[in-house]
Amino acid sequence: MRTNFEKSDYFLLSVIVALAIVTIAGIFSFNTENSVLITNQYGHLVKMFGSGIYANDSYFRAPIFIGSDLTMLMLVLPLLVVGFVRNVIVRSIKSKLFLASILAVVLYYAASISFGVTYNAFHLLYIFLFSVTFFSLIQTVRDISAPQLRESQSWKLPTRGIQIFLIISGFALFAAWLPDIIPTIISGTTLPLIEVYTTEITYVIDMGIISPMIFICLYMLKKKDGLGDVVLAIILTLCGVMGVMLPVQTFFQIFAGIEIPIPVLVIKVGVFVLLSIFATYFNFKLYRGIREG
Repeated sequence: MRTNFEKSDYFLLSVIVALAIVTIAGIFSFNTENSVLITNQYGHLVKMFGSGIYANDSYFRAPIFIGSDLTMLMLVLPLLVVGFVRNVIVRSIKSKLFLASILAVVLYYAASISFGVTYNAFHLLYIFLFSVTFFSLIQTVRDISAPQLRESQSWKLPTRGIQIFLIISGFALFAAWLPDIIPTIISGTTLPLIEVYTTEITYVIDMGIISPMIFICLYMLKKKDGLGDVVLAIILTLCGVMGVMLPVQTFFQIFAGIEIPIPVLVIKVGVFVLLSIFATYFNFKLYRGIREG
């Protein structure tokens, strides 16, 4: 068994350290006593958070960021450490696939804070985390032999359940966000919760990257392309983590005194939690079906 470090492992270590620092700083920013009211660039009155690294973010968004930080620190970071250690020891297809899936989650998070959080003292660290995670993910995926992965699979993909799951998930991202966007385009107004921001990074990532990637994955799976298996593992892991992160984000918002309508909870939280349960089940079957080697 190999236990020696490769050059790429040092990049992975830097991802772990940077992620720990960023998330811990975010969690310690939770303080609801320093909020202030300002007038934003659209002429609307906005309540600002006023504490920690999220001091210049809105009172509505900061708890969401903190919920993400807690989920990343308590769930994703331990999984990343386990994946890193296992990959150093084993260097198998399964270990590389697991590591790539977790790195994809970190990349989603890093992109969200790098482009979505108001500029603060951690901006360079956000950029660093985004950069090293991006290139670590590329290197890890590159090390996975797609044909070998497909040959090692005892679970023949795509199954009917996987196809249905991918189709529903791909359309669910549009169903969740388009109702927010379309009315503003028709009326010529800004998003209701745009607050001090100029765009909504979640819409860009989910509808511009994740949803197309889901349908591309489905196409590759039908073509028996091993790369589709890699993308599937990433999608299932990302969806599974989002099913944990969304309730945690919601908890922090409610704890901060923010009222969230029941329909919003059902559509934008409940649906994704349900999808994450199926994603976790399919992910378990996917990894169980891979023969080590």
